[in-house]
Amino acid sequence: MYSYEQEVVEQADNIVHMNVGPSHPAMHGTLRVKMQVKGERVIKCDQEIGFLHTGFEKLGENRSYNQFVTLSDRLNYFSPLNNNIGFTVAVEEMLGIEPPRRCQVIRTILCELSRLADHSLCVGALAMDLGAFSSILWTFVEREKLYDVFEAVTGTRLTTSYTRVGGIAFDVPEGFEQRVTAILDSMDRTLGVLRDSFYKNRIFIDRTQGIGVITPEDVLAYGITGPMARASNVAYDMRKFRPYLIYRELDFQVPTYAEGDCMARFKVRIDEMAESIKLVRQGLKLLEPGPIQYQDQKRTLPDKVSTYRDMESLIHHFKIIMPGEEHGLHPAVGEYYGSTEAPNGELGFFLVSDGSGNPYRVRIRPPSFINYPVFPKLLEGAMLADLVAILASFNVIAGELDR
Repeated sequence: MYSYEQEVVEQADNIVHMNVGPSHPAMHGTLRVKMQVKGERVIKCDQEIGFLHTGFEKLGENRSYNQFVTLSDRLNYFSPLNNNIGFTVAVEEMLGIEPPRRCQVIRTILCELSRLADHSLCVGALAMDLGAFSSILWTFVEREKLYDVFEAVTGTRLTTSYTRVGGIAFDVPEGFEQRVTAILDSMDRTLGVLRDSFYKNRIFIDRTQGIGVITPEDVLAYGITGPMARASNVAYDMRKFRPYLIYRELDFQVPTYAEGDCMARFKVRIDEMAESIKLVRQGLKLLEPGPIQYQDQKRTLPDKVSTYRDMESLIHHFKIIMPGEEHGLHPAVGEYYGSTEAPNGELGFFLVSDGSGNPYRVRIRPPSFINYPVFPKLLEGAMLADLVAILASFNVIAGELDR
């Protein structure tokens, strides 16, 4: 509540009230930060996230399980494939079905390619926000190459809507392996350039080293996951902790750093990109011919060719798609939680089924929403210029923050 007496005291102490966002290039989304600043030092900080109100969860309660895939695209629009796959994995666990081998391999490859696209933008934007504009050009080039592949596979660049419960919409096109391999070779070279440019760069080190330190205790207290947790020496990764798809078969490491600062968060993403490249190379070797849909058309959508040519497939398509109590997927009554490792951390979907064709309740555990609350704690006592570095190292996505 406003207090004239308090304002007089603050003015006497030379405390300035400052507002950053929600329309500000450094905020990485529709975020607002309210600060009390004394000189160049932040004394107190408060945050607001309520400027988007997409209502994905409530919308999901009025859509079928397959229809919700299109909404999951809009959560983290830098890595929509991870959202598509995370949601369908949760629904498949709820239904007790396992997609075919080829489908799981393709999903794993696309998850890691999407992680590369997300991390590349994050590290490029972090360096750019601190004045190194060349970094965003290097990473944008690599991201555009990946988006060309996503377009070739899914038919669109950003909002992919690629998965279906029990499978995927389309198989990968001819020449997919060669095209992806060329991008991985190029990405490897770009990672080397990023390391050479910033790991020993005095300006970048001064702006990131020892700035915005998150301790392992903070990680546990706030429930932080993903690169932010691993940069604070907490080796929690859903791909190791609760393996899904084919991750149990793949050889990869979980990079960690002990410093917990902005530099550590930058480095851990660089290292994770190198691990993702290794994972994709392994996945390509496991890509063998086979079906891409669960072989029960009463529970999964038949492919389009069959729908156009076969009467029984057309009937199954109709029964799954049409609204009404007698149509669609009908999971058993109960509560279910499934989670995967998205680029920003643990992405979870809590689904409540009442036996109908739509989920009774949908609740999402988006990593940005869980990771962001520690931000004011890091900013209090920091320099005003540190706001840009700290927030950029979070990689907050407004779509999953204020969903």
